[in-house]
Amino acid sequence: MPDLNFYEQVYQVARLIPPGRVTSYGAIANCLGTRGSARMVGYAMMACGAANPPVPAHRVVNSAGLLTGKFHFGGDLMEQLLAGEGVIIVDDKVKDFKKVFWDPSVELAL
Repeated sequence: MPDLNFYEQVYQVARLIPPGRVTSYGAIANCLGTRGSARMVGYAMMACGAANPPVPAHRVVNSAGLLTGKFHFGGDLMEQLLAGEGVIIVDDKVKDFKKVFWDPSVELAL
């Protein structure tokens, strides 16, 4: 992925998150070889609204499973999108986070 800018690399990984699964900002950063840049992944997620093809940003949460990006979706849209994929959310947190966690470094064998 070296020919793409950082945001596009983030989007490329995020587009691979399967429905019904979630990953974290840090897991994406680690997958890209930029461990410690979870905040930059978050900035990329904030800017992905016009990305084409679309980025399933609702599937990216913090390392504890909290829906920290939900205010960028407005209302409860992030929770609704995840619930529509079968992910259970309780008090803005993914229930059974470890069970639905998708680690791109493992899943993509990068």
